[in-house]
Amino acid sequence: MELTSTHLEGNLRALRAARGFSQQRAAALAGIPRATWATLESGSANPTLTVLVRVARALQVRVEELIAPPQPTGRLYRVDRLALRRRGGATMRDLLPEKLPCAEIGRLELPPGTSFVGVPHTAGTREYLTCESGRLALVTGGETFELTPGDVVVFRGDQRHSYRNPGRVPAVGYSIVLLAGPTP
Repeated sequence: MELTSTHLEGNLRALRAARGFSQQRAAALAGIPRATWATLESGSANPTLTVLVRVARALQVRVEELIAPPQPTGRLYRVDRLALRRRGGATMRDLLPEKLPCAEIGRLELPPGTSFVGVPHTAGTREYLTCESGRLALVTGGETFELTPGDVVVFRGDQRHSYRNPGRVPAVGYSIVLLAGPTP
């Protein structure tokens, strides 16, 4: 039970702070005295289930979230753990290590004169390409778009398209793909 109170006090402080509540405001929402709230946050309380339910309701969480071990606030992925693909001399690195069903974000590195053909996605997909350094050329739908640092082009990702570095220095860009879902 000692472990639970340690979790309770830390979770209460974090949840209250995330909502911008003072102890007074949180206690009022829970219908308990501020001194009781302070005791809960200090770890010296032995609350009843009724008090925990009121506190959870005030913070709009489940009771389990109050007493569970804290969840990590983030997760670091080292560069060597990110998916890397090579196509036609270009290097593409996934920047979303946790796959999402609706989006892809990648970093493209193209040495001078390098090109590669992109893979068309499902109908309705939109792509955004931005150039960070060097020059990038995108060919899609019979049009060529030349990008310099800071430029962004939006295009249909469900069409044939290709990328090229027409410059004399390496080019770096970022591709954001918003995948269209299946139509009902």
